[in-house]
Amino acid sequence: MMRILIIEDDKQASAYLAKGLKEVGHMADQAADGDEGLSMALDGAYDVLIVDRMLPRRDGLSVIQALRKSGNHTPVLILSALGQVDDRVTGLRAGGDDYLPKPYAFTELLARVEALGRRPKSGGDVETVYRVADLELDRLAHRCTRAGRDIPLQPREFRLLEYLMQHAGQVVTRTMLLENVWEYHFDPQTNVIDVHISRLRSKIDKDFDTPLLQTVRGAGYTIRTGSGREGADRDSTAG
Repeated sequence: MMRILIIEDDKQASAYLAKGLKEVGHMADQAADGDEGLSMALDGAYDVLIVDRMLPRRDGLSVIQALRKSGNHTPVLILSALGQVDDRVTGLRAGGDDYLPKPYAFTELLARVEALGRRPKSGGDVETVYRVADLELDRLAHRCTRAGRDIPLQPREFRLLEYLMQHAGQVVTRTMLLENVWEYHFDPQTNVIDVHISRLRSKIDKDFDTPLLQTVRGAGYTIRTGSGREGADRDSTAG
């Protein structure tokens, strides 16, 4: 599973891409213009960026150049209706890693994105393995282990644990989880978070001496070592 940012001003095309990527198990965020896309790319931990060349406010090549200048080397697939050789060369020289002319087949785009995601990461790039105590999450292999023991996770459980481990030691609120794991920008007033936290806790903590997933009363959840008893509740029924 990869986390992918789509920077595309055509809402229908962006939604089509996001839907297709999610259906095969990836996470997909969307930005509708160059400025928003650049800000999200700089702030987020993405494995691959899909960047349309013609964007409002800041064009796609300018976005890529700004990213590279900042030291961000996240792989970029450029999408463009400009498909001549000179256009492709310009895009690659601007810092793009691959170039796909429009119109394109989704299967080809997916293959190119996944190929970019398999490239070795340069120093200083996004972490691909998270560790808290003896708990390890490998984002590229989509594998979770604790004390060397494989822990099978459903896709949503994996994403939930990934987000918690990205923020290890910090309190993660329900709103943060709804927006970043479920992509809800409102509270649906369900117990979906409680159910998934309980399931995740039973998998990563139940058979081990030291619990890591903790509920912080009135605040949210955290992954950390130590009991964290002050303000924390490890009772699985508390969600």
